[in-house]
Amino acid sequence: MKKSVILNVVGLTPSLLGKNTPFLSTWAAKGQVVPIKTVLPAVTCSVQATYLTGKLPNEHGIVANGWYFRDECEVKFWRQSNKLVQAPKVWEIAKSIDSNFTCANLFWWYNMYSSVDYAITPRPMYPADGRKLPDIYTHPSDVRSPIQSDLGQFPLFDFWGPKTSINSSQWIANSAKWIEERYSPTLSLVYLPHLDYCLQKFGHDEKHIQADLQEIDGVCQELIEYYQARNTQVIILSEYGITPVDKAVHLNRVLRENNLIAVREELGRELLDFGGSIAFAVADHQIAHVYVNDPAYISKVRSLLEATEGVAQVLDEQGKQAYHLDHPRSGELVAIAEPNTWFTYYYWLDDNKAPDFARTVDIHRKPGYDPVELFLDPQIKFPQGKIALKLLKKQLGFRYLMDVIPLDASLVRGSHGQISTSGNEGPLFITHQTHLVDSDIIEATDVCSLILKHLNWH
Repeated sequence: MKKSVILNVVGLTPSLLGKNTPFLSTWAAKGQVVPIKTVLPAVTCSVQATYLTGKLPNEHGIVANGWYFRDECEVKFWRQSNKLVQAPKVWEIAKSIDSNFTCANLFWWYNMYSSVDYAITPRPMYPADGRKLPDIYTHPSDVRSPIQSDLGQFPLFDFWGPKTSINSSQWIANSAKWIEERYSPTLSLVYLPHLDYCLQKFGHDEKHIQADLQEIDGVCQELIEYYQARNTQVIILSEYGITPVDKAVHLNRVLRENNLIAVREELGRELLDFGGSIAFAVADHQIAHVYVNDPAYISKVRSLLEATEGVAQVLDEQGKQAYHLDHPRSGELVAIAEPNTWFTYYYWLDDNKAPDFARTVDIHRKPGYDPVELFLDPQIKFPQGKIALKLLKKQLGFRYLMDVIPLDASLVRGSHGQISTSGNEGPLFITHQTHLVDSDIIEATDVCSLILKHLNWH
């Protein structure tokens, strides 16, 4: 098989190729840039699972970045086990064709306990004293220590949160080269998330995203030149395009105002009681799985959602089948936002009763995706001073709460999740092996077979 690398440049669209991405634009012009018709929901975990299996969400089971685990009555986001993906993956198919095939998964999701030969993924440590310490999970396990010794500790706080920067994508790029030099896998999957941050914060405002485009262009140039010098073919793709938004809709507040949501008060704060609620929404960018514990209320909940400004469509059982979301993990209903709108997870009606984690970066405790974690609270006069004081408490061994995240959803300027109707603003597939692509548009389910074609062509 031909050695190949796939660079997943999150958020990259044909419209962003231009003066701020000089290397990528020149490199793409030597090959073929093909729009990808993405799946619903157009979110990280669902799209990646589709690319890697060639199956739709109702087949591979990844219906969002997180969902309601009905048997536990808990919402869980960003799980890590590859066993949640219920279909064979591209590396397993390739291995069945060529037993010498090897694969490295560098930060694509569901990267723990999979059948890849080499894996690196974020895995913070959470000591009993409440700290969150940067770390990674690797396979083989003995990669973990030497790679961080050589490259430095994985910059977790540059990977997500208000401190996000090119440093995390650069570290991932360096880790890909580190693995290549030691193991030379047949296929490397490399995740470069940098554009995701600025596009969600600023939308397509060029003056705010220009530097970020130039930074990711530089990382891609470094990787492409490195791999091409090692006789490795390069594919670039993205998962979705970011849509400019100017409106946030709080579906859980709508449900709560209609007495459908139950909360539990702890120390004066409110926690959403999933099992005790009649209905609740698990918001994920521009889609939300709405779980209705009492089937008698499905019609009422649907009517409430359809009457909510900013909701474009509500899928029932028939609608879920049409969009290939008819899976036991899906909600009884699925709400889709208008293009300029995104859904929050907020369920409290008084900010004073918001849970303590709401004002922190806490991707696992929040029952929905929260892009407001990319911002520092503008009402804090000296945020860096407050952060420094919190870190001092940490160093002295005191408990602390890094409550510097705002509760202002209007700050968010970009989102994704619904299916883009514009090829120029949607995800793309770039290859120099133009003879392997025979269509002007690629279905998301075709990416798996295209990867196999690139590995096998003669």
